[in-house]
Amino acid sequence: MAGGAMVAARRIIALSVDADQRLALVEISRSRTEPANRVERARIILAYLEEPSAYAVAGAMRVSQQTVTRCLERAAELGVLAALDDRARTGRDARITVEARTWLVGLACAKPTQFGYPHELWTTRLLAAHARDHGPRAGHPSLANLAQGTVCKILAAHEVKPHRVRYYLERRDPEFEPKMAEVLCVYREVEMRRAVSGGAAQEPAIVVISYDEKPGIQAIGATAPDLRPVPATHPTISRDHEYKRHGTVTLMAGIDLLTGQVHALVKDRHRSREFIEFLTMLEAAYPAATAIKIILDNHSVHISQETKAWLAARPEGRFQFVFTPKHGSWLNLVEGFFAKAARSVLRHIRVGSKHELKQRIIEFIDDLNRDPVIHRWQYQIDANP
Repeated sequence: MAGGAMVAARRIIALSVDADQRLALVEISRSRTEPANRVERARIILAYLEEPSAYAVAGAMRVSQQTVTRCLERAAELGVLAALDDRARTGRDARITVEARTWLVGLACAKPTQFGYPHELWTTRLLAAHARDHGPRAGHPSLANLAQGTVCKILAAHEVKPHRVRYYLERRDPEFEPKMAEVLCVYREVEMRRAVSGGAAQEPAIVVISYDEKPGIQAIGATAPDLRPVPATHPTISRDHEYKRHGTVTLMAGIDLLTGQVHALVKDRHRSREFIEFLTMLEAAYPAATAIKIILDNHSVHISQETKAWLAARPEGRFQFVFTPKHGSWLNLVEGFFAKAARSVLRHIRVGSKHELKQRIIEFIDDLNRDPVIHRWQYQIDANP
């Protein structure tokens, strides 16, 4: 055009797309789990297929025209689906050697106290500082400028977490298996007795009591009244952060596994005399001809000289103790009762004194005994063949 500005012809980038590829592009463009760069490139290609103008697509996608052109050129060269991924990059070689990484991981697996630190566990900051100070002298100069973030990456690659603790329970009872078998045999005996005549005990009459103590129940008092929930104002109970300590009590409880009846005492302390008081209560609760078999742990008060002397004065066969193995309290069914008490009556409890706490616990047990719950061993007793 004479005397006018020359306008460059619009460049058309030819893309080869079949129906399956178009469908794949649509699915990726709508995905919420695909990487954002793949979703963006799929939308660029689809928009360009609708209107072959890089300028228009850039305006609609709110990206630069250079970004659109680069994406389209790669799609024309590699294919529309291959163009969605980043190009492989060479990157620079790792500066930290394999030997240095191994040394760092070995350091993380040792205790900080071995190297003169007061810390029980490593932190990544402490590990990085120690590696920078001592790594070069140990023959690993690549650790001289080690960053804390690099420490995190190295530990993650080796699946080492020296800043975390997972607890386990070591079996320290050499007779764990025989003692466990004895407890489970008692549960089998209970089931057999319950099945005979609707649970009526055979002669000689035997009752089985699952017994334990829950010490350290805190009697905590409020310093200000609780504010009850108010609709549309505050939905929860509001409680002052401050509280008063009135001391602790111990719940001593035993469940009759045949009837579900709960026998309980709440005491300030847990000594042999309190345990004997509980045994005396059991003795009064059952006829003189009834044998009382108790499942319990190896607490010192259960095997003390005072307890043994009291048992020796009873008629032969009146009491029989079946001890759970050490660290095997989970075998005792009464633990489920204590868990229920912790979730219900003891949860967030506030009282004015220890006496009130004792009364409320006993009232809770009296309420349970109005409709006793029979506790059963839920796991399979017989070993699989």
